[in-house]
Amino acid sequence: MKILGIDEAGRGPVCGPLVLCGYLIDEKNVSQLRELGVKDSKLLTAEKRQQLAPLLKKLSDDFITLKIKADEIDSSDNLNKLEIEKMQHIINALSPDAVIIDSPEVNTAAFSKKVLSKLKNKNIKIISENYADKKYHEVGAASIIAKVERDKEISKLHKQHGCFGSGYTHDEITIRFLKDWIKKNKEFPNFVRKSWSTAQRLLEEKEQSNMKRFVVKSRDA
Repeated sequence: MKILGIDEAGRGPVCGPLVLCGYLIDEKNVSQLRELGVKDSKLLTAEKRQQLAPLLKKLSDDFITLKIKADEIDSSDNLNKLEIEKMQHIINALSPDAVIIDSPEVNTAAFSKKVLSKLKNKNIKIISENYADKKYHEVGAASIIAKVERDKEISKLHKQHGCFGSGYTHDEITIRFLKDWIKKNKEFPNFVRKSWSTAQRLLEEKEQSNMKRFVVKSRDA
């Protein structure tokens, strides 16, 4: 039986792409994932993820990584809906017997039905769980490859635009970079998710600061 694990990396950050990975493996080879030490990518060091990724690709029957850029995320009115569409594409392309998904929604049964709605094969078994990457090695493998691919994309962006840290909203380097950027430019670069509340807040703060300076200059004139 062919099992497909699906997970993502970069759902929450304000900078960089969301990377989704579908990892297809024969059920009889799943034990090898356990032997390799596969687990949720967040529980592994960057060095360990880099070490595991090529081994996982060789062990797989197939895999797909989809990079969803910031502008596509901004143009979508619902990130969960966008993810479901990408998951459906992966499942239809790889034709597994069963799918295990790290669900972004609390109601996992409803999420499974949404995913199934546009699948070519309506008989595919879907297991959708929160934190599936911690429980299922197939999903852990997908999470590792997705994280490694996102890290590569972030590294490329750093080389092109300068270091902006991890891209997550809790990262002080990221926030400082964004503040400095909009001081020098009218809008954010194309790798920033402009629809994110963090980006909108920083733009509002800039506009308020500009208004204050305008008022002060008007009084001095």
